[in-house]
Amino acid sequence: MIYAQTCDGVGFVIRPLSEGEARPDDSSEYDQWSGEFISAHSEMHQAVIECAGELVGSMSWHEEMYGPTVGSLCWNIGIGLVAVWRGKGIGAAAQRALAEHLFATTPHNRVEASTDVKNVAEQRALERAGFTREGILRGAQHRADGIHHDLVVYSMLRGELELL
Repeated sequence: MIYAQTCDGVGFVIRPLSEGEARPDDSSEYDQWSGEFISAHSEMHQAVIECAGELVGSMSWHEEMYGPTVGSLCWNIGIGLVAVWRGKGIGAAAQRALAEHLFATTPHNRVEASTDVKNVAEQRALERAGFTREGILRGAQHRADGIHHDLVVYSMLRGELELL
């Protein structure tokens, strides 16, 4: 379990998703996806975010590999907040807390995240969390509209965490 708080002092907990527990979501947010969710990753970690005993969002993370050695592994994280809890600083604080946790508990040098190029609020949240904008992944994500969307990729390196 990860305990954290926003800049305004709102406390929250990131805890593992319990067996049989549904991830909290705003169903309208998921209408954009087509087909079934799939994972090409051997292990997708999932957690929920609780604030004052209420489920306010969920997070996931998995390993990505950028080379043939163990040292080339990094973490890729994602977050989704229930609509009424957006804009309160929880997203930035939760992503920062998860990155800190992953650096503290694993040897990986990099934590990355991506978001749709039109999702300016999430881009700002990642920047507030200490992530650096790296560039655009062109046509990387397929949606129900039949179009492949561009994503903005962000990262945080282990050594940068100490500087923030």
